Amino acid sequence: MKIAILGGDGFVGWPTTLHLSDQGHEVHIVDNLSRRWIDTELGVQSLTPMDSIQERCRIWHQETGRRLHFHLLNLATEYERLKGWLAEHKPDAIVHFAEQRAAPYSMKTDRHKVYTVDNNVRATHNLLAALVETGIDAHLVHLGTMGVYGYSSVGAPIPEGYLDVEIDTPSGKKEQEILYPTRPGSVYHMTKSLDQILFQFYAQNDGLRITDLHQGIVWGTHTEQTRRHEQLINRFDYDGDYGTVLNRFLIQAAIGYPLTVHGTGGQTRAFIHIQDSVRCIELALGDAPKAGERVRIFNQMTETHRVRDLAEMVARLSGAKVAMLPNPRKEAAENDLIVKNDQFLALGLNPTTLEDGLLSEVVEVAKKYAHRIDRSRVPAVSAWTRDLARAVERDPERKGLRSVS
Repeated sequence: MKIAILGGDGFVGWPTTLHLSDQGHEVHIVDNLSRRWIDTELGVQSLTPMDSIQERCRIWHQETGRRLHFHLLNLATEYERLKGWLAEHKPDAIVHFAEQRAAPYSMKTDRHKVYTVDNNVRATHNLLAALVETGIDAHLVHLGTMGVYGYSSVGAPIPEGYLDVEIDTPSGKKEQEILYPTRPGSVYHMTKSLDQILFQFYAQNDGLRITDLHQGIVWGTHTEQTRRHEQLINRFDYDGDYGTVLNRFLIQAAIGYPLTVHGTGGQTRAFIHIQDSVRCIELALGDAPKAGERVRIFNQMTETHRVRDLAEMVARLSGAKVAMLPNPRKEAAENDLIVKNDQFLALGLNPTTLEDGLLSEVVEVAKKYAHRIDRSRVPAVSAWTRDLARAVERDPERKGLRSVS
């Protein structure tokens, strides 16, 4: 297939690009490189050194003989160019990663909230409108998030996207299938919830074939393809805005920094290893819905854990200490999370679960590049409410363990 990877320079986009190219597909990366500019804005860099996207593509071609095609394009602001690109290249499938992905970044200031909504929602809607206008019948696979469901405890497994409800009508009870009610916990998660409505409309109104992957928190560093050459290594975020919780714990353990657990640590989250993430995208591409079918929704996760349990696991592995800090997020202190992921299991996914060997691999990568870590960027300081943000500014100690040496 000819596959367009929108956001193919990113944390999940890059290993997905390599994985699909390795499967023999013709892969086109479409990216505006905004994630690299955000690094500059935040004054932080990937733990792992990253070459330019052009150099990464060159190294892949050198190592495998397979060519990657890179196109610099902004989906949110260059609608006519996007439409022209689709008309020219006519991809068979599109994998959509081209959205600002960090909940803390989306909550930093009003400007970051506006940027996240403008970028994410416009990019998605521009893509959908361009597909309709060009008449291209490409299967769209979108990377969403488990966070659209929210993290309240309902006492029942979260289904894959849809909920069967019974409604009282004058003629009696009738069954209705609805999207599972969203309860986003950040502006970022809200944009993914809005994506769902856009997908539902364009699938029913224009017959677009869409798969929406509600993904858990990604952990790990390597896939089979990124191991082939040091310059193919994936990006690794450890800062308080973009670093995912398990990877951050492993970084902290590697540099002798206390593991920062916010609140009680009773937040339960869904997780998936980066190798499983790219495998799930491959499986979804191979199981496309037909035109006129509802949006197909998968829960892309393999296991759930409480944050404090993860911290204890990493502490046992590494000997690190655990530090309990105030929670900058507006969320329940404790929650349960039971999730169905039957569809990917039925398609043949053999899940990778948390094991000491894989955790040790991440710690080894962290130690190798420890000289690149800026300790002042480790604490999570983006606050969900203005009152908490002002309290953090008044009391620097609440920002985290700045004084740790």
